Amino acid sequence: MLRPSPLMAAAPAAPVRGSMRMFHGDVFLGETEVFSIKPGPEGTLPFPSNEIRISHLSPASERCPPLAILQTIAPFSVRCKLQAKPLPPHPSLHRLYITCFNEYKSAVVVVGDEELHLVAMPSKVEKVPCFWCCSVRAGLYAASVGMLNLRCLAIVFDLDETLIVANTMKSFEGRIEMLSRRMDVEDDPVRVAGMSAEIKRYIEDRELLKEFIDTDTVTDNGRIIGTQKEEVQPMPGVQERLVRPVIRLPERNAILTRINPEIRDTSVFVKLRPAWEDLRSYLTAKGRKRFEVYVCTMAERDYALEIWRLLDPEANLISLNNLSERVVCVKADSRKSLQHVFKEGGCHPKMAMVIDDRLQVWDEKDQPRVHVVPAYAPYYAPQAEMANAVPVLCVARNVACNVRGGFFREFDENLLKKVFELLYENELLDLPYAPDVGDYLVCEDTNFVPSNKDPPPIPEGMSGAEIEKRLNGRAYQGDQRQISSSTRSADDVRVPIRATLSGSNVQPNGGSLAITPSTFVTVLQEIGRLCNSKVEFRSTVSTSKITQFSVEVLFSNEKIGIGIGKTRDEAQVLAAEKALRNLESHTHATQLG
Repeated sequence: MLRPSPLMAAAPAAPVRGSMRMFHGDVFLGETEVFSIKPGPEGTLPFPSNEIRISHLSPASERCPPLAILQTIAPFSVRCKLQAKPLPPHPSLHRLYITCFNEYKSAVVVVGDEELHLVAMPSKVEKVPCFWCCSVRAGLYAASVGMLNLRCLAIVFDLDETLIVANTMKSFEGRIEMLSRRMDVEDDPVRVAGMSAEIKRYIEDRELLKEFIDTDTVTDNGRIIGTQKEEVQPMPGVQERLVRPVIRLPERNAILTRINPEIRDTSVFVKLRPAWEDLRSYLTAKGRKRFEVYVCTMAERDYALEIWRLLDPEANLISLNNLSERVVCVKADSRKSLQHVFKEGGCHPKMAMVIDDRLQVWDEKDQPRVHVVPAYAPYYAPQAEMANAVPVLCVARNVACNVRGGFFREFDENLLKKVFELLYENELLDLPYAPDVGDYLVCEDTNFVPSNKDPPPIPEGMSGAEIEKRLNGRAYQGDQRQISSSTRSADDVRVPIRATLSGSNVQPNGGSLAITPSTFVTVLQEIGRLCNSKVEFRSTVSTSKITQFSVEVLFSNEKIGIGIGKTRDEAQVLAAEKALRNLESHTHATQLG
């Protein structure tokens, strides 16, 4: 059990306790004795009107006990303990306890936008119904129980320059003009040749788009290709039938579409990133969903929905019923945030990874969960994607596979095992470490080297406000979410330790890590000394295709952090940082100091 630092300890006030009547709906179940976990004002019992009124039972879990689910999505959220009285307990209360215990269900009390889950716990005292009460955001438990039982995580995709590059006639002309001006003042003949070739590629695709706008056909290698009328399946609540003219050019990895079928100037030339089919197939291989898929983009909403339809034409990754809430459009001047992506309670950020070509557009607390890919640059470096032994999106697929494997290995071998050992009489600090996607997000080296020697001088497609300005497509009549990321959910308002400790430049985004002397390790060892607790680092080496080091941190023989890196030092620093975050969670949960 973790012991707090004596420097943080304060004289605790007596825990709050009280006797309450329990109901399921209007049916009386029996009397219970309720004991707060936290002392003082923080230990106020959470039940309104001094009674416990259960609204429903949670969905049954196939293999995950409720406490394991709650510790994963709301770590150390135990608010109080309940014990039946008198003995023997009321038969209705005993039946509730047996049902919850045997069927892996919890009894749910709804208080505003919060759910209080009563978790049936085994006890040293036989035949006494005992519960732990844990709080969690409404709806999150029901969404998470299915994902954890199916060993499923969430994956969030950016669109522009991550999965596709798109251009209109105006954006093509703007980029051609900009490159032409740069050529006029460039003296280096190699760079001039590179810009000339880039302009030629832009012009070639611009001519195809112009032909599509004028005639609804394109001429490709002497073949005249006409449009296919593709019906856009309406989202729930949208009655309007929409049919778009579309031309697919698989040899070019390109698609031409029209955002508003009635306005030809909303026509778009879309280049799909190579190996998207490999990544998409992995996500739904053999009909088994490994990841719940979301989109978070700074693009205009109608455009984003059409681009996603082109990427997922059969709606295998996101069903039509979920499309409205899972394609999230963020204002161009805002930061992206997983809390807003999962605003409807579909997943906890700890269970989600992100695929994006930019890290800094994400809130700092989400950045450890972002796998950064090189920006897709089909005009600047058209051969770069396929010239590598492993295409960029295949690397992303491998990273996702490793993240999922590491997360559920920790979940099964550590968290589940220890939760099964817990009794009603255990303390809050006896809860095990809960896995976080950020613990396992270590990038494979893509060796991505564009054919040109300089970085792309200009963005290759439209993004953000540019799309909104250049496309005047007909708006969907359904959900028009434009989310500003300026607010914070109460679930994740603490400033992470990353923001308060200096001396380390750890970049968890897939780039090479530059680590200065390990401040995290030093701080952790000092905490151990003050707490009279032993701090151990245990390391292993993975002999897979790419060598990786894994380091676990043990604090008084309890695992409190894990780090994975390309070197042992890198893995140790990441493990120490995770351990400090976990210690901070323990301290925050028990309100010590």
